[in-house]
Amino acid sequence: MEHPLAAMQKLDPKLMEHLKAADQLVYADGALPRKTKLLMAMAFDAAHGAVNGVRALAGQARAAGATDAEIAEAVRVAYHLSGVGSVYVASQGLRDLP
Repeated sequence: MEHPLAAMQKLDPKLMEHLKAADQLVYADGALPRKTKLLMAMAFDAAHGAVNGVRALAGQARAAGATDAEIAEAVRVAYHLSGVGSVYVASQGLRDLP
């Protein structure tokens, strides 16, 4: 799966360096584990209609040890706070996840 920001990497690699540094800061283990932060971000993307973001973040969360049950619960939070549209977006983003 191609990274959802691959086109921007080609267009503006300098910007993407800054984004990568911010990602490393934000998603590093800290008071909250990386897995939890990725699940939070996935829920935000579901709420905002970002199918590719859901897909990418769910994959990263899985790689960080998230279970299907944890992914599903994060989608429940998005649904509760943002409505049923987030469930549709999450379903599309999770459709091809191994």
